[in-house]
Amino acid sequence: MIASTTADVAGIDNRTDDPAVWTALLALCECVLQPIRDHYGAPIRIASGYRCEALNRLVGGAPDSQHVLGEAADFVVDGVDIDDLMAWIVSSGLDYDQAIREPTWIHISHTTRRANRRQALVRTRSGYAIHT
Repeated sequence: MIASTTADVAGIDNRTDDPAVWTALLALCECVLQPIRDHYGAPIRIASGYRCEALNRLVGGAPDSQHVLGEAADFVVDGVDIDDLMAWIVSSGLDYDQAIREPTWIHISHTTRRANRRQALVRTRSGYAIHT
């Protein structure tokens, strides 16, 4: 959840000792990612989890990205069609904040700072649309 090839290549230390970030990462894993893994019985491949501010800037992340707080991950599940994965997440009852169907992965977030929105979006050529 903190490993980053992009950070390594750029010489960015993406480690954190912030207890709030570790608490958020644990909640994301326990409340969202592990239930997805359990449902499919397959490995989850994390493309991006926690991002320090420098890494987030480098990859063009939003300044208020939940990745910086340890509340988000971009991922796929081995052998699972991304559209099927998104449909299951939306219908599953998981307590997620946002699920965004990107072109080749799912962005999912979970927060303990407020109620999770269960907002499901799809990236389009012009921005985002509500997932239906």
